[in-house]
Order: sequence, then C-alpha cells, then structure tokens
Amino acid sequence: MKTPLLIEQHFHGGYNVNFNTASVDDVIYLSKEILKEGIGTIFPTLVTDSVENIKQQIQIIKTAASKQTEDMAKIAGIHLEGIFLNPAKKGIHDTKYFMTPTVENFKQVEDDFIKIVTLAPEFAHKDLLDYLKEKGIKIQAGHCTGGELTGCDGVTHIFNAMAGVTHRGKSTALSALINDNLYTEIIADGVHVSDDALALLFKSKPMNKIILISDCLPCTHSSVREFDFAGSKIYFDGRHAASKDGTLAGSTALLTDIVKLLGKKGVFVEQFILNPYIYHDIEPKGEIEWDDDFNIINMKTF
Repeated sequence: MKTPLLIEQHFHGGYNVNFNTASVDDVIYLSKEILKEGIGTIFPTLVTDSVENIKQQIQIIKTAASKQTEDMAKIAGIHLEGIFLNPAKKGIHDTKYFMTPTVENFKQVEDDFIKIVTLAPEFAHKDLLDYLKEKGIKIQAGHCTGGELTGCDGVTHIFNAMAGVTHRGKSTALSALINDNLYTEIIADGVHVSDDALALLFKSKPMNKIILISDCLPCTHSSVREFDFAGSKIYFDGRHAASKDGTLAGSTALLTDIVKLLGKKGVFVEQFILNPYIYHDIEPKGEIEWDDDFNIINMKTF
C-alpha cells in the first residue's frame, strides 16, 4: 500500500524538543528527525504561555522554517492552541495566561505564520471569527464546552478537553459528530480515546473529515521521563504522560506510531492521510510504501 507522506497538524515536540522553549537549531533538528518517520509536513503547536514567549517562539519557528533543506519535514505554519481556551476544560494548560478571544487580544500575538487557532467558541467574539476567516486561518473548537460551532472549520482532539456527548442540549463533541462539514482531529493513540469512542467517530463522521493527530510531547521518542510543560511538571511512565494529579498532558506516540496502531486494529483508511492535505489545500507530497504490518518499507520524500 502506498500513500503520500503524513501531515502532522497538532504536536508540541519530540526527541526532547519542546516548541514552547526550542531554539532555532532544536526546531531544525526535530524537523529532520520527523521526516525519517514519514512525516513530511508539520504545524508546530504552541501551548498556552505568556504573550512574550509565544511571540518569541513564533519568530524562532519562522526562522527555522527559512533555513530548512530538503531532508526536513516542511514547517507549513504554526498551530496556536493556547490562550483562548475555557478554564473549565483547561487540560494541562496554565489558566493564568488565558485571554478572552477578541481581535484586540489576538493582535497581541498575531503573525502571518499562524495557520490554525484553537479556541473556546462560547467565549469567542464574532469579530474575531470573522477576522481569522479573512486571514485564512483555520478556526478549531477545543478546550471548550460550547456546542455552537458556527464559524469553526474543525474541532481539536475530539472527546478530549471538551464537553462530551449529551442527550440533552448541545455540546462540543455532539455538535462535531453530527456536523458533516467540520473536520475533526482525533488522538487515536490507545490512551486518549477508547476503541468504542473511536468506533462512534468512524460511524458518525464522513471519513474525509477525520484528521489523525498525535498531540505528542517533547518526551516522545526520547529517554526523557520528567520534564516541564505548560507550567507543570510532567511524568512519563512509558505509556502515559501526565501531571502529578493525573491530568494527561498529550500523547507520547508519533503520528506514524498511531497509523501503525490503527492498522493493527484493522483500521487503515488512506483517506485519513489525504484529509489534512485537502484541509490545508496542500499538494500531496512524497510517497510511503507500507508493508502488511504497517511498517514503512520504502519512502520518497520529494
């Protein structure tokens, strides 16, 4: 079976590199390592942080992107996950840096390299949604409770850090499942979402609207077992990465690992790999040849 290279639109680092603290050299190193795993395009994702540090890291990632060579996964833009979230669904994010989603507040961190913004739609001013649309920025509902998703392009890691499926009223997950126009991220790492929840997603959503993500952390594919992330100390036991109180901080599997895991469960839909290309209007890049066990046996990166 052959597919294009993978696109990773939601991950916070790996190989002991954290995009919120990385140097230019760190980002370049990570983009080189990630291509070896079949991931050809990446959207480095910034977790909630101070305005000053977010602005600094955007410039670092942009500088790294300008220095890339053909042996690196292309940095296609930044996914801004933090600062415009709902404290009730904060996950591991640090609420002291949260801001109301307004045009004025977005302009504090605005940059033309931001391509995706995750926000709580129940708090977002319509002016901001319109402003982001005009800029061509993808708007994703995440870390939220609101079920009114008008104006959103997608949903960030469905089921995680959002109001779940309910039989009364609206909720984020319910609205995402029944709206065939919304793209839906899913962390199918076997930790963040159960097999039954995956089955519900696959039955509810058109296959061309599901985007596999890793949401992976700096400890991924590294020997790191304790690290600072989003203002918390995170502990990695080899499978779960969580704060001291047990709050999951993200995945510890690369997107390629997740594809292999799904394949072993009998789920390998080539459409999942094509979907982010369509979502971001990017021409398919490269080629991966997979064996029957969903290992990469051959890869073209051009």
